[in-house]
Amino acid sequence: MNKRIEIIPAIDLIEGKCVRLSQGDYKQKTIYNENPLEVAKMFEGAGIKRLHLVDLDGAKAKYIVNHKVLETIATKTNLIIDFGGGLKSDEDLRIAFESGAQMITGGSIAVREKDTFLKWLDVYGQDKIILGADAKDGKIAVGGWLETTELPVIEFIAEYQSKGISKVISTDISRDGMLSGPSFELYSEIIKNLPDVEIIASGGIATMDDILKLDETGVPGVITGKAIYENRITLKQIEEFIA
Repeated sequence: MNKRIEIIPAIDLIEGKCVRLSQGDYKQKTIYNENPLEVAKMFEGAGIKRLHLVDLDGAKAKYIVNHKVLETIATKTNLIIDFGGGLKSDEDLRIAFESGAQMITGGSIAVREKDTFLKWLDVYGQDKIILGADAKDGKIAVGGWLETTELPVIEFIAEYQSKGISKVISTDISRDGMLSGPSFELYSEIIKNLPDVEIIASGGIATMDDILKLDETGVPGVITGKAIYENRITLKQIEEFIA
């Protein structure tokens, strides 16, 4: 029997609080909880094993900012944390890993500073470095999604796969935080063209049915945030799915 899709909740951080943006827009911000540890413990209590933690302050500042929150969650839960947002230097990575991240995600840096990103892959290995392939209309977007490149998503992932990347998080920006359903076509296309890549879908998840459909499509992992915070997907549903 095939392994079922892994549900990975997201905690996005601004000023140490758990927030969500719509389409990556800092002006469209909702604060869901002042205490991210409390949220992480709820996830862990539902049987969730992994957490996607995003430093939105870091993404804006272009260096790691919320590493204390990372450290708190890493020391007070057993969640496997992948951490992203603003990781631009070797020092940022050192801080992230020392603060308890088991994996980091690099998006903009993989576009703008390939040599740095490939060096990280070389130093830390493919289990610890995730490629962030954020997409808008099938093209890669960078800089906290403020700018779209002309790079086709599949070509971009394929090039990094040839360099040793095996894990990819792909967010369809136009759907992120909109609860409009994920980009099934995008993920089907990636799986068809790059079957050996471990693709994690992100953006637009609105219901448990979306997750079940992604599971049927063969997507190994899914990140969801807003749907959980707005109770469209309950922790009880996730718990039953995992069980």
